[in-house]
Amino acid sequence: MRLTKPMLLAVLALLLAFAGDALARRGKMDLLQANQYAWSGAIRWGDFEGAMGMIEPGYREAHPVSDLELKRYEQVQITAYRERSSSADKKGGVALRDIEIGVVNRHTQAERTVRYREEWRWDEATKNWWLITGLPDLWEGE
Repeated sequence: MRLTKPMLLAVLALLLAFAGDALARRGKMDLLQANQYAWSGAIRWGDFEGAMGMIEPGYREAHPVSDLELKRYEQVQITAYRERSSSADKKGGVALRDIEIGVVNRHTQAERTVRYREEWRWDEATKNWWLITGLPDLWEGE
């Protein structure tokens, strides 16, 4: 069978469409990785106010962090931030990371380890990944 010029153009257009979709998906996952890296850096360096900017706006509005809660975060030093496991559903736009955080109380110098699960969601409207679990509870209900 001989390929005609219109058939060849159709095949080429189809290949370009698949390549473009793959690149868009890869870009989406690169953005997730960049956002997770920025989030973990903000937490590691104690920039909890900066980290709040990566929390989904609707979640931030529904769960505001008070000045008193922010002051409480100033009383701790993060000594470790380790990813223990992760998974991502590219099509569903959901990613999970299980994190282990080392925390030292600045006043007592007592160190402890806290486990935290991050849940990230892709927002098609803003073309961004947002954290939908809020700041980590470094006191685990204390």
